[in-house]
Amino acid sequence: MTEELYLEDFYLRTCTATVTAADAVGIRLDRTVFYPMGGGQPGDTGVLRRTDGSGVRIADTRKGQVPGEVLHIPAQGEPMPTPGEVVAVELDWDRRYRHMRMHTCLHLLCAAVPAGVTGGQVGDTRSRLDFDVGELNLDKDVLTARLNAFIAGNHPVQPRWITDAEMQSQPELVRTMSVKPPTGLGRVRILAIEGVDLQPCGGTHVRATGEIGRVVVEKIENKGKRNRRIVVALGE
Repeated sequence: MTEELYLEDFYLRTCTATVTAADAVGIRLDRTVFYPMGGGQPGDTGVLRRTDGSGVRIADTRKGQVPGEVLHIPAQGEPMPTPGEVVAVELDWDRRYRHMRMHTCLHLLCAAVPAGVTGGQVGDTRSRLDFDVGELNLDKDVLTARLNAFIAGNHPVQPRWITDAEMQSQPELVRTMSVKPPTGLGRVRILAIEGVDLQPCGGTHVRATGEIGRVVVEKIENKGKRNRRIVVALGE
């Protein structure tokens, strides 16, 4: 298993780790700051810096077949480190931080739209959520104003853990209709945006909504009789 340091500190940019395996599947480390693709958020990229100063570029990060295993996928043609080798794990921080801002923004969008979520994808400048809206009418300008009001409120964002039993006793916390939070490990991570939103989430997020910066709802697409896709972009 890989010690997933990002679960406790979203702002860690580097760590020292030991290579536990390296093969065609990917590079496994005993600990990492890299987030593996999941929950609509892309896997992190960056570099594994070797003791001689050379680097192994990581093009993607994925979850392994074993629970708790994280696979660091090297870019094509990169040399593979050897098991037992100690490396510095260096995150592409600018890309990750944009994902953190956008992922947190999507939680605000959940608070702005009172409907179940049927799908979503986090991007580094543009993201989307799909909602089962029924007869609800949505307006781009109204949603943009709601999101930016939440952002301007600079609400604290705090992850915490609850037990599987607590999760089962509060089914209203789950907003996604197609994907349920993982259970069976004894605990589930919850993301709380103070006074705004509370739901299970394993992704990475900013500390307060003000860090997101201005956003704009670019479009609302009709994806069926009840389904609407809302695309949000960072204002810059």
